[in-house]
Amino acid sequence: MRRYSELYWLFLKNRFKILLEYRSNFLIGAASTVMMQAAGLLTIWVVMAQVPSLKGWSLPELWLIYGLITLALSINHMFADNLWTLGQSYVRTGSFDRFLVRPINPLFHLLADRFCHDGIGNFLVGLVLVLTAANSLDLQWTAGDVLYMAVAVLSGGLIFISLNLITCISAFWIMDSVPVIRIVFELHEFAKYPLSIYPNIIRIFLTFIIPFGLASYYPASYILGRETPLYLAWLAPLFAIALFFVAYRAWLFGLRHYSSTGS
Repeated sequence: MRRYSELYWLFLKNRFKILLEYRSNFLIGAASTVMMQAAGLLTIWVVMAQVPSLKGWSLPELWLIYGLITLALSINHMFADNLWTLGQSYVRTGSFDRFLVRPINPLFHLLADRFCHDGIGNFLVGLVLVLTAANSLDLQWTAGDVLYMAVAVLSGGLIFISLNLITCISAFWIMDSVPVIRIVFELHEFAKYPLSIYPNIIRIFLTFIIPFGLASYYPASYILGRETPLYLAWLAPLFAIALFFVAYRAWLFGLRHYSSTGS
């Protein structure tokens, strides 16, 4: 573990050295994600301006949901965005082979090969939204609440990473996995709103099948003291670990079926 921590820190330092060579690109990349999130928030604001209460949820409460899933998304964006490029940048070009001949875990090497600074913008937006919602709702934070929120955000990030990992391995067969990843990834847009506004089948789907709701709706409900099964509020860490185990086994399966381009 210590060896991999030191290696990741080395990769990260080198990445920032590269980014700082092009500071304008660094700032534009971080700012672009802020603008994209602003567009999504504007949509919610327009909706809530017409409908002040969405199935009993106020605008500040929606900010909390949106902020939580944005924080979880930022973890995936910063530390695992390279999964999106597995097919286009590594498998198709044959450069994935270098991960297989080095004495470190290939998945670790893929993830550490690129830190995506754009995710910093997502993190800042998510943090501001959560703090703004807490202030507007006059939430009284305890140490337990802060710890729960941290665990919920990290669990949500791991859920994003696991789902992206499961879908990205399609690159070992079809070269370009982006369309497959996007099919699953874009479903997180539903989890920016309370799951209670959807039919039961969608709530079940976003809780137990593609569990983005565990990264936003259920943690928000728990913090706000809304009626929700307690086990669902605490399911995210266990589900995230189990899902990552499944994702890693799927990764190993894909790795066994990888064949180099020969280029």
